[in-house]
Amino acid sequence: MMELTAVVICIFLLLAAKTARAGIVTADKAKVFDREKAANGVGTLYGKYAFTRDEPPAEAAIKEIGILTLEPGYSIGYHKHTDNEDSYVIISGTGTYRDNDGKDYPVGPGDMTFVRAGQSHGLTNTGTVPLVFVGIIAAK
Repeated sequence: MMELTAVVICIFLLLAAKTARAGIVTADKAKVFDREKAANGVGTLYGKYAFTRDEPPAEAAIKEIGILTLEPGYSIGYHKHTDNEDSYVIISGTGTYRDNDGKDYPVGPGDMTFVRAGQSHGLTNTGTVPLVFVGIIAAK
């Protein structure tokens, strides 16, 4: 009976961990993932992620979330999101955001951008200090 109880508890814990809906990733535990020439941009996109696109379960809406950095002159190239949405929340630095219509807008701390599935966007650090922002990828 003791072995059966232990097995049931283990199964419960595994299922609970697999279906967890909330969590925290502390800065020291963030996954470092840097992308060279992100979306055919210039330079390196430095990233510290809670998780990346290949990790969440299929039913999860948020597919990726991270704190990203572009050095001066670096960019994420103009690219299309076919089956997901993308948002940026600018933390520090300044840059230029290109929207779906190809129009450029200056961005700085506190600004928020988004692109829906089927739309395109890009981001360039046009300032003299690193452009730091939160990036969130979501899908239905």
